[in-house]
Amino acid sequence: MDPVLIGEILAGLMFFGIIGFLMLGFPVAFSLAGVSLMFGVVGMAFGVFDPSNFGSLANRYIGFMTNEVLVAVPLFIFMGVLLERSRIAEQLLITMGKLFGNMPGGLGISVILVGALLAASTGVVGATVVTMGLISLPAMLRSGYDPKLACGVICASGTLGQIVPPSTVLIFMGDMLTGINAQVQMAKGNFAPTPVSVGDLFAGALLPSLLLVTLYLCWVILKAIFDPKSCPPTAVPDEDRKGLIKEVIVALIPPLALIVAVLGSILGGIATPTEASSVGAVGAMILAAMRGRLNLGVLREATISTASITSMVFIILFGASVFSIVFRLMGGDNLVHEFLAGLPGGIAGAIFVVMLIMFLLGFILDTFEIIFIVLPITAPVLLNMGVDPVLLGVMIGVNLQTSFMTPPFGFSLFYLRGVAPNSVSTGMIYKGIIPFVAIQVITVALLFMFPALATWLPKAIYS
Repeated sequence: MDPVLIGEILAGLMFFGIIGFLMLGFPVAFSLAGVSLMFGVVGMAFGVFDPSNFGSLANRYIGFMTNEVLVAVPLFIFMGVLLERSRIAEQLLITMGKLFGNMPGGLGISVILVGALLAASTGVVGATVVTMGLISLPAMLRSGYDPKLACGVICASGTLGQIVPPSTVLIFMGDMLTGINAQVQMAKGNFAPTPVSVGDLFAGALLPSLLLVTLYLCWVILKAIFDPKSCPPTAVPDEDRKGLIKEVIVALIPPLALIVAVLGSILGGIATPTEASSVGAVGAMILAAMRGRLNLGVLREATISTASITSMVFIILFGASVFSIVFRLMGGDNLVHEFLAGLPGGIAGAIFVVMLIMFLLGFILDTFEIIFIVLPITAPVLLNMGVDPVLLGVMIGVNLQTSFMTPPFGFSLFYLRGVAPNSVSTGMIYKGIIPFVAIQVITVALLFMFPALATWLPKAIYS
């Protein structure tokens, strides 16, 4: 049999083998590396893989650890963890609930707006969903909200941190797309390609993020108009409304100032994402101190949590590097290229299939797992076909947000399930999230039909 064909078959089997091991519950990083090593040994037996290729792993790992862009990841995680412990979400939810509670759907609107603010200032999805579930869900249920709508609003708004800058997912995708785009352009003979940066991806994700928030709000408003029983107004006592404007200002100004300092410095070209992340970390400590929550105990907890999350993400990245080497050098790149190039519909068909694969993988895998496995093997083909790298990154980001809220294994659903009362069934949570998953799909479709939603702002800023 042709060695090239054998290599491609082994590469395809390896991909599905890793998915199978993950479904069995094996740790992601070790499944990626372990299964790849096993198939590498099989490839050696068939003469389609050279074990000396693993010699590049050490340099790859050192490159990850010394990459200045990726230094922003632990700093942004630290910022989010510290802000979560400063109870900024709790204060915002209570204040916004008082502000909008008297109108139909007001609590739902409050949760979405607070979710957007927290996404731009913390980005800690699990903590945001849990906090909103503990504070908002009981209040919404007491007010007579349909449990399905209440759960859907909380899960959807709590996962905005996946796409709203400064998202750690966007940082990793931006760094990966930078290298992939440079390789693709050089292969085409363009030795001075227009660089793609994390800042481009942040700018590109801004308008789609606002579009998502707007569509969420529109859904709640439509429910309030056509099904008012599902989201009735909440009576806010007059004494609670006294001094409300001052309370709103006190609750909103600090996080907004932090958002402007971090995102404004990146989009304005004043600072790189890494430099801005240090501003965010210091700003988070200042906000925590303003709330009287900054002490050695809180700093210790935040530091340990940051180290744990960062280690988890990077060990998955290390395992994905082993997978990438074995998959590509056994001919997996050619297999993916032939598959996508042979699809009907050209670029549109290829993008649709890649988005569909990522959407389906969201049923069983985490966001980081998906981008580390799928992006390196599909992005080169799509970029070679002429897809704009910023558009591709933003579309993937919006699509991957569904991995946190897609039944049956969406992580935000389990976060909410853990804090929801027994009166709220798992089925209610699953049904409640369906309209918001549909909104995600609509947003991806709009991005494909109107690429300027993602590409206009980066060009306007950085040109």
